[in-house]
This record gives sequence, structure tokens and C-alpha cells, in this order.
Amino acid sequence: HVDSLMLTAGVLKTDVASDFGKGVVLRASGGNTVLDKDIDNEEIILSAMEAVKLNASAVAVSIFVGAEYSHQTIMNLAQMVEDASSFDLPVLGVTAVGKALKDKKEKRYLTHASRLAAELGADIVKTYYCDGFEEVVSKCTVPIVVAGGPKLDTYEDVLNLCYNAINEGAIGVDMGRNIWQSDYPAAIVQGVKAVIHENFSVKEALQLVESLSTETTKRKEYYEVTTEDIEESNIH
Repeated sequence: HVDSLMLTAGVLKTDVASDFGKGVVLRASGGNTVLDKDIDNEEIILSAMEAVKLNASAVAVSIFVGAEYSHQTIMNLAQMVEDASSFDLPVLGVTAVGKALKDKKEKRYLTHASRLAAELGADIVKTYYCDGFEEVVSKCTVPIVVAGGPKLDTYEDVLNLCYNAINEGAIGVDMGRNIWQSDYPAAIVQGVKAVIHENFSVKEALQLVESLSTETTKRKEYYEVTTEDIEESNIH
């Protein structure tokens, strides 16, 4: 149901079928975890050449504009753009915030960070949705996709985020927790797809998600009952 997956090289090697058949965006910067104090202290962890060997469609590099390691992350993106150009490999610039910049998800900051990523040569920018998002889009010279961000409370909240982002100029979304941590990931991802590609309203998409969720529940209940019947027949 997705157009592409954004993931790490390790997960691609171990968890994605070779015949997946969709685009793959590999994370090329990292070197820390959410447990680290300096989450913005990133380096390049995957070369453009290795990404090409893994048949990646693009690579992603984060920049933490204004954080302690801002300069380092900006140089990471600039270097990856240069290296990737040798392979015609698109680069996604991610305007990350982390702990130090958690209050920076507002128009002025995101406009500056997104524009900077584009000026460094990113082919596409991933940033956060905010009030006045249309201005962020208008000041950025390359297409923008919107980050899913923290887990939202309801499916309607997720669909509203997608709808608003698309209607204010984003070309898509890149979601993690709001898909994977959902009780019905296949249902919500189809709802998101309907908003982005089929011009569904939030109400229409929510009805689709609820319908698909109900179908999934019924199939699960049928499977559980059938399994119990088989086990009982084996016992007797």
C-alpha cells in the first residue's frame, strides 16, 4: 500500500523481501540512539556507493539546524549530496529537531531549516507540519514531505495531519509510529494513501479505515474460532 519505505540498511537486509518491488529510502546518517544525550551528534553511516549496491531509491540525511552539532550535520548533508551525485542517487534532507530543538516545530525555524536543506542540494526535504505551513513550502525550492512525528491519539488526527499537509503544499508524508504502532497498520496506511493519492476527505478516509479495521477484526476472530475447533477435534 505504500509508495516507499524509509529504513536502515540492516533492516533492509534482514526484514525486507528481495521482491518487495517498492522504493527504498535508506537512512545514511546516525551514530546515536534516543538514550544518548547528544542525539544530534550524527555522522554518515552509509556511503552512497553502498546504498546503490543495496538498490536504494534514495538516501536520507538529517540536519539539526541550531543544535550543538549543527555544523557537523550540515556538512554531512553537503558531503552526501556530492557523493550521491556520482550515482544519480536522490538525497532526502531531514530537518530533525531532537531533544535540544523540540520547541522548534514552528514556521520560522522550519522555513529556515527546509530552505537550507534545499540550498545544500537535497532533492526533497522532510520536515514537520506547522501553523503557516504554506509559507514553509513556498520558501523551499524542492518538494516537501511531512514527518508523522509523535504518536497521535486517533486515526482522525492522523488523517487530518495528512489532509492539511497535502492541501497546503506537501507532496506526501513519511510516517512511522502512527502506522507501526497502530492496532490496524494496513487500514490506516490505506486511509493515508486515499487522502494523498485519491483526494479523499478526512471523513471519507476515516470511514475507509474503520471499514478495513472491522474486516480485519472479523477475519482474526474467524481464524481464532477455526483454530480452536481444529484443536478440539484433535483432542477428541
